[in-house]
Amino acid sequence: MPMKLIDQSPILVDRVYERLRQAIALADLAPGERIRQAELAERLGVSRQPVSHALQLLKRDGLVEETGRKGLKVTEIDPAHLREIYQVRAALDGLAAGLAAARVAEGRMPEAELKNLAAILHQADSFGDDTPVVERIALDVDFHNQVIVMSGNRRIAETLEPQFSHMMRSMRLVLDIGGFRESAWEHHTEIARLIAAGDAAAEGAARAHAENAGKETEARLTARQSLKNTA
Repeated sequence: MPMKLIDQSPILVDRVYERLRQAIALADLAPGERIRQAELAERLGVSRQPVSHALQLLKRDGLVEETGRKGLKVTEIDPAHLREIYQVRAALDGLAAGLAAARVAEGRMPEAELKNLAAILHQADSFGDDTPVVERIALDVDFHNQVIVMSGNRRIAETLEPQFSHMMRSMRLVLDIGGFRESAWEHHTEIARLIAAGDAAAEGAARAHAENAGKETEARLTARQSLKNTA
C-alpha cells in the first residue's frame, strides 16, 4: 500500500507519525530497513522536520531504533517481545469477550454492535485465496477492536492500542498461511457466536485464540530467524 501525500496542517507531526506507524505495521517499511528522512519527507510531501519529530515518537514506541552513525532503522521483530505482547493480549482479549457476553446476557448490548460484529464476519466470508494479506490484517484488527468496543471497557483499548502496530507486523507471518488463516476466522466465528448468545465461555475462547496466534507467530518468527542466521 503506497504512502500518500499529506496536506500541511497544525497537527502535521501527528499525521506523519500515524502514517509512518501504519507503514511499519503493514511492512511497507520492513523490519531492519534503514530510515532515510529525506526520502520519507519527499514521499509524504512534507519537510524533514515533522518526519524527524515523528520518528522520535516511533522510537519511543519501539518501532524504530538507533543504528549508530547510520541513523535509524525499523526495529526487527523480536520473538521474546512478541511473546510478552501476546500474553497480555490473550488476557485482555478474553476479558473483552467475557464482558461483551455479559452485556448481552444482561440485555445491555446495543443491537447495532452485534450487527457490526456480524458484518465483519460476513466480509471475511468473501475473502478468497487472492485477497491481499493487508486486507486480511485490517479485518482481523477490526474484529478484535469490535469485541473490545462491545466490552464497554475503554481501558482495554487504551492498554492494547500501543501494541497493535507490533502485532500487525507479526500477523503477516501467519495470515499468509492458508490453514492458519482459515482456522483463525473459524475461531472468530465461534467467539462471536458465544458473545451473541451471552455465553461466558466467550472469555476462554477468545483467550485461547490469542494464545494460539501468539504461539504460531512466535514459532514462525523463530524458524525464519534461524534460517536467516544459517544462510
